[in-house]
Amino acid sequence: METEVKAVMSAAPGVPNSIPIPDAYWRSLQLFNGYRIAAALLLLLTAAYWGDLLQFGSRDMSLFLIGASAYAGFGVAMFALIRTRERFTLQLAVQVGGDIAFIVLLMYASGGLSSGLGLLLLTSLAAAGLVTRGQLTLFFAAIATIGILLEHTYEVLRFSESGAQYVQAGLLSIAYFATAWLAHTLAKRSLVSEQLAAQREIDLANLAQVNQLVIQDMEHGVIVVDGSGIVRQVNSAAERMIEGLRGEGVIALKDHLPVLHGRFEKWLRDLKGIDTPDVFEIGANLRARLVPVAARRGAGAVIFLEDLARIQAEARQMKLAALGRLTANIAHEIRNPLGAISHAAELLQEEPDVSAGAKRLTTIIRENTRRLDRMINDVQTLNRGERAERERFKLAPYLQAFVAQFVATERLEGNEIELELMIDPYVMFDHDHLNQVLWNLCRNALRHSTRRPGCIRLQAARAARSNAVRLDVVDDGAGVPPESRSKLFEPFFTTDPGGTGLGLHLAREICEANGAMLEYIEAAGGARFAVTCAAG
Repeated sequence: METEVKAVMSAAPGVPNSIPIPDAYWRSLQLFNGYRIAAALLLLLTAAYWGDLLQFGSRDMSLFLIGASAYAGFGVAMFALIRTRERFTLQLAVQVGGDIAFIVLLMYASGGLSSGLGLLLLTSLAAAGLVTRGQLTLFFAAIATIGILLEHTYEVLRFSESGAQYVQAGLLSIAYFATAWLAHTLAKRSLVSEQLAAQREIDLANLAQVNQLVIQDMEHGVIVVDGSGIVRQVNSAAERMIEGLRGEGVIALKDHLPVLHGRFEKWLRDLKGIDTPDVFEIGANLRARLVPVAARRGAGAVIFLEDLARIQAEARQMKLAALGRLTANIAHEIRNPLGAISHAAELLQEEPDVSAGAKRLTTIIRENTRRLDRMINDVQTLNRGERAERERFKLAPYLQAFVAQFVATERLEGNEIELELMIDPYVMFDHDHLNQVLWNLCRNALRHSTRRPGCIRLQAARAARSNAVRLDVVDDGAGVPPESRSKLFEPFFTTDPGGTGLGLHLAREICEANGAMLEYIEAAGGARFAVTCAAG
């Protein structure tokens, strides 16, 4: 707006504007010209019907009628010129100059200052000052004053009019300048108000955009509804939680989440906020918080949706971080005395006169120190985190080598593990990490299996999603109890009295570090764990 105003201010008569004039200026000029035509037609009608009663045209009626008609024709011609949208300041100067010339002519045809027609120039000067935002107004007032004085001087010289009417001409000239100055002052204030309004409009638009960005980037879902339950605004987080909230047409909350709509209606009816809470849970993993948009609840509300699963995951991560720091310090302090105990047990076992009972006790000490050492390694691995260096390799040869190594290490007969390769793809995975994951899963499967032939099955197949491979580890044991399935991958949860409860948790962390996913699949008979990774 400020640039547009400066463009108008700098436009000189007869020089085209380098910057287009705003449409508001041209509309003001059209209204000003409409007033001009209306005034000319009113003068014509007045002279035609009441010419004998009024002073209009008293000196020369023919000249008055011709002048008024020409004045109206001048206004019509100005309408055609305004449509060109060129040289705004020049057009305004021509129009005001025409007003002064025609009104002075009509004053002369009506007997001079006593006709009162000079007052019409007050309106023209005021309108010119407002249209131009205060520019050239005093110049137009000076031209009108010169015109009035010249007309009266001509009457004094030609018709011997009284010179006392110069006082009336002077007062009228003062009124011209006063009107011009008032229009100039009002125009300046109007210009400042327009600039302030334009700046406030920009500030409000920026604030609205910032608010929109903040709302869209919020982790919580945000839904703005009116008193009828119609969705007015929704962010991307809420759209992920509740499908269909964004689209064409009217979107009602009751069509997509009836449970929330029912609680919202009860909340609206409870005007005092006594019987219905502002925070409540919707289902197992969603919590809603209602905030009224106005002093009364009936105007609507902002609904904040919180994903309880994400909040619980964040709390679990914070707990794990604190627990990791604690356990790392404890593990560091335990490792040195544990090594000393293990070394002392080995020395005792090497003594020549050690009894069989003492040897059995030292064996128990060594086995338990190894178990404690393994637990410390798991804890330090948990605290350190895993960084994957993925590589591309053929899955079938790797699985065949893994099965042979696992059978040899666990001293199995070899027929306990069956390898079912429905495909032979390349996979993208850290070789050592996949080895660690499969060792953990296969040891768990072996521990809970019947140890009969084929009690463990390794199955490789194409995953449901594109460009992915699914590797299943299946055993024929009793499976995981339903009450324990939700806690399988939590750290330190175990059903084995001798386990650390970190194996499955570390396996999932390793898979996530490799862009893979480890999950438990419910199946009839036995347990099934699936590793879904990217194909090579």
